[in-house]
Amino acid sequence: MTVMSLNASAQAPKLTKDNIDEVLSAMTLDEKAQLLVGGLFDFFSPVAVAGSAARTVPGAAGTSVAIERLGIPETILTDGPAGVRIDANRPDTQKTFYATGFPVGTCLASTWNVDLAGRVGKAIGNETKEYNCDVILGPGVNIHRNPLCGRNFEYYSEDPMLTGKIAAAYINGVQSEGVGVSVKHYAVNSQETSRTRVDERLSQRAAREIYLRGFEIAVKESNPWTVMSSYNAVNGTYSHANYDLLTTILRDEWGFNGIVMTDWIGKRESQGLFTVDAVKAGNDLMEPGCQEQVQDIVDGVKNGNLKMEDVDKCVRRMLEYIVKTPHFANYKASDAPDLKSHAAITRETAAEGMVLLKNSNNTLPMRDIKKIALFGTGSYNFLSGGVGSGCVHTPYIVDMVAGLKNAGIETTADLTELYQKYIDFAKLKFEADRPGDRWFEAPYMGDQKVPEVEISDLFISKQVASSDAAIFTISRQAGEGIDRSIKDEFCLTELEQKMLKSVCSQYHAAGKPVIVVINSGSVIETASWSAIPDAILVAWQPGEEGGNSVADILTGKVCPSGRLTMTWPVFATDHPSTANFPQDMPLFSFETILNYSDAGVPGRGYTNHDEDIWVGYRYFDTWNKSVAYPFGYGLSYTTFEFGKPTVKKVGDKITVSVSVKNTGKVAGKEVAQVYVAAPEGSIEKPTKELKAFAKTGLLQPGESQTLTMTMAQRDLASFDEANSQWIADAGTYNFMVGANVADIRGNAQLKLTEYTEKTNNALAPKVKLNLLKKNK
Repeated sequence: MTVMSLNASAQAPKLTKDNIDEVLSAMTLDEKAQLLVGGLFDFFSPVAVAGSAARTVPGAAGTSVAIERLGIPETILTDGPAGVRIDANRPDTQKTFYATGFPVGTCLASTWNVDLAGRVGKAIGNETKEYNCDVILGPGVNIHRNPLCGRNFEYYSEDPMLTGKIAAAYINGVQSEGVGVSVKHYAVNSQETSRTRVDERLSQRAAREIYLRGFEIAVKESNPWTVMSSYNAVNGTYSHANYDLLTTILRDEWGFNGIVMTDWIGKRESQGLFTVDAVKAGNDLMEPGCQEQVQDIVDGVKNGNLKMEDVDKCVRRMLEYIVKTPHFANYKASDAPDLKSHAAITRETAAEGMVLLKNSNNTLPMRDIKKIALFGTGSYNFLSGGVGSGCVHTPYIVDMVAGLKNAGIETTADLTELYQKYIDFAKLKFEADRPGDRWFEAPYMGDQKVPEVEISDLFISKQVASSDAAIFTISRQAGEGIDRSIKDEFCLTELEQKMLKSVCSQYHAAGKPVIVVINSGSVIETASWSAIPDAILVAWQPGEEGGNSVADILTGKVCPSGRLTMTWPVFATDHPSTANFPQDMPLFSFETILNYSDAGVPGRGYTNHDEDIWVGYRYFDTWNKSVAYPFGYGLSYTTFEFGKPTVKKVGDKITVSVSVKNTGKVAGKEVAQVYVAAPEGSIEKPTKELKAFAKTGLLQPGESQTLTMTMAQRDLASFDEANSQWIADAGTYNFMVGANVADIRGNAQLKLTEYTEKTNNALAPKVKLNLLKKNK
């Protein structure tokens, strides 16, 4: 270094919270460009993909770069959102760096408990900070458009309001620990098939009311540090470079003041997406980063294709983000979060999110059950989470054998031994046969489902004689980059159907019960077999303590209070979106995924959201379609009585109150769900829509609690495309309080004047869509 450069470095300002303007003025163009590009230039190398890319925190997902001359530190980004994803082992130490595996998004949301979601967020935020990271990449706020989406386990619901409220609680919890989140994947990331290439085509109304609304609530109610732009295009423009998404709506309309980072991908010029376009649109940080993107920004300014003003806006936002981080504050991470206390939170949360679908003759909670025969590979290879970047490296996973044992219940030794030895063999064979480029199936990306093994009728009969009851665990795995098929993934396999019928037939002949546990992060088909077992419990993918949480429900230690956050249809094809959802996508290596061309192929190059706003219960309820289990459904071990609800408006706030009483014999919790039916007006609307909810505390038998739920009149509005405005028509609104969308317990009416709110004309579709209409 020359004397002149030494003097320049010494005279340069060092970043503080109060001198951002000075530092920005002192930065060179090269430094500005560097700050807008992540620092993991080798991310797509085989070693990096294996999870050792980040130098400061091995296994972390990405970084923002340090500029030492100006006192700008590196910041570290870790994958999530069901826990911190870093390498558990490091070559230079015997110490381990395990993180708590929390329940997946569907399970967390099924608690309908914002306070609990906040506690989970706070625990995850603590582990993020104590493992020397600044931001966790989550929560996932995309909508369950279709039950076949491979990443639904990571998302919360088919309903945007419920999604937004759970997300906001989680974010507030994480950020209370002084670290940030990255709300993802913004926006309309509704499928994993061709996710880096697909153009999601939809109406402005569907975008505003369904796919953006959860993000809007999260932004306005929790002020996230960062938002992650999705791989896909929205109405013809990639999200990474979509000015309408990143600036017009997110910043100008919603008031977001954090940074936007891309999802993890390299240069995309082959797809017509240029780095300078992303900067112009308001994408502040290109992840994971490559040196060519730095040069793109420098060249863009020099050749006039990129204004320095646009660069400076992004750089300023980056500096404002950096000064909030633990690395800027020189926080000394302990590398020793309290995993024991966090395990207790995940056990509690998982149990509260589990949904009891069936309980004939009060089979549950189990009484006088000392020994159980556990059927299904999932009983022993219990799936704590999905696969992909959201996989957490946990210190352990409690399976069904261990969970029951901890509750004082034995499992039949011979059946347990058979399954455990088969699973050991099946895993070894799977890994031996796995092609090297199938990165999403590698062990570090999460546990795969082990194929079912046939148990003979003779061996089943031996289990009947030596056990008091049977549990059949049905497991399903899904994850990043792969959507689910209807055959053998949404539906049971022929072997599963055969074994379930045989187990139920033999146990019922002996007067003994059969309980099905569904170990899946997403919806499966149940209508063809739900009449056979005595009880059905949806355990989701419940995190590392899953077996203990299931046992807590089965034994009655915890009274089930989870409620479905998505409709369980009779058939997958009952969803109108299935007609435009991809199936049978070929599997690609990561190296070829960007270069594969399917631009003109429906469901791959583009997906038309012809179902429009008619997603989930909005469709099934309005069209009076039969379902297996309705949105909001869930059984309890006790019963609840709802009082007559009241509704009033004060200022721009509408308040609904209702009394809930435990009329049963055991303590439990209930969820009050407020659905609103609008008066007939200028815009076609669903029969009713969820607008608020609240959950009671643990009510003892005979105990009552009054729940008060508040919403704004704007929350009742629909989007009027013709006038680019939100509108709630004048008239009488019916506020219905129920236990689920099909079980309304009381209602109250309120007359309202018209409400309107102008917006920008953004995200207009470029092609004509054949939108579903009620009058068709």
